[in-house]
Amino acid sequence: MSGTAASERAFDARLIGAVIAIGIAAFIALWALIALGPDLKSGNDGKGHALSRGAPGYAGIVDLMERAGADVTLRRQVGSRYGTARPLLILTPTHQTQPGEIEELLDAQRGGATLIILPKWFTLPIPGEAEKPGWAGPSVAVPPSSRLLPSSRFGTVEVGNGKGARQVRGDVAGRTIVVTLPGEVQTVTGEALETLVAAPDGKAVLARSKDGDRYVLADPDLLDNFAFASRDRAREAALLLDAIGEDANADGFAFDLTLDGFGGGRSLLRFAFVPPFIGVTLCLIAAGLLALWQAWMRFGPALKPGRTIALSKAALIANSAELIEQARRQLDGAGAYVRSQRSAIARRLHAPAGMTEADTDAWIDRHISDGRESFSALARRLPLARSSHAFLDDAQALHDIRKDLLRDS
Repeated sequence: MSGTAASERAFDARLIGAVIAIGIAAFIALWALIALGPDLKSGNDGKGHALSRGAPGYAGIVDLMERAGADVTLRRQVGSRYGTARPLLILTPTHQTQPGEIEELLDAQRGGATLIILPKWFTLPIPGEAEKPGWAGPSVAVPPSSRLLPSSRFGTVEVGNGKGARQVRGDVAGRTIVVTLPGEVQTVTGEALETLVAAPDGKAVLARSKDGDRYVLADPDLLDNFAFASRDRAREAALLLDAIGEDANADGFAFDLTLDGFGGGRSLLRFAFVPPFIGVTLCLIAAGLLALWQAWMRFGPALKPGRTIALSKAALIANSAELIEQARRQLDGAGAYVRSQRSAIARRLHAPAGMTEADTDAWIDRHISDGRESFSALARRLPLARSSHAFLDDAQALHDIRKDLLRDS
């Protein structure tokens, strides 16, 4: 007894249903995390990109521009443009970025304005210490390769260092921009570049390509989180970026994240969890859950198969009538029906014995009330019926006579 009860509790239907529901939810969540994993990364790794809060990162300028009401987006896909918007694309390459990756982004921009912020700081691990999440660690100023600026777009360029530690002025979009240079400023020079903000030695800190809206900021410390060490430098960074956007006639800012490894993939699995296909995915999930629910509700106590032929007089009569109908022999039973009705009436009313069928019919007619068709007439006409309608009408009339005389059904 106890063993049977324990077995029934172990296979409780609600418990099994809960296990199945949790399994389905976990399965869907697993595939969603696989597809959207890159989009869910915090990115606070201390590197030089828009998600980083370390000194080389740009999370500060992103937050400040958003608070100022600017349209700021973080792009995780190459060439992701929406509608007629023309934002200023901001590229933040690293020292390890390949020139082909920048070429691809410039091609995808299709003539739109682009700002390339060259890398400056090369971070190093601390020997014997674990890396702290979000910390940049010790860094060394290393000029990047000039190959980060494709010669097909910027011509021959040279990246170098110069002395700074002073305020300089520049003309950007018809506005006088004042920026405070770090002690060791990174510069860029090139015949195809037009200087907008120059270092004390005349080399460009901010330059613009002469044949398009492509800008180069040689020293990232004018915009990165390092510039937010003071309120004045943070204000200068915001005004500088705003002036570049105005000069490029851009209606927003788009920080690229693909160069730093935070780009979303183009797999079919990811498309299933992002607009516009997320609607189709939700419909498929709902349809699967409804099908599972229907299958679950279908099962219950086992149904006992019923008998092919029911055990009752009514079932016997119904089966016999169905056989007669299938054989199309309804009219052949007219004579037998008349005889059965005659016999039943004569027996119940105690008709005299020894009478013929005609005498019995006449005897029954004497017991029928006036105005009703005689039993003898119906008995003669019923066997001569040639249609089912005529047969049923006369048979019903005989049945009514019997019911009235015998007071039964």
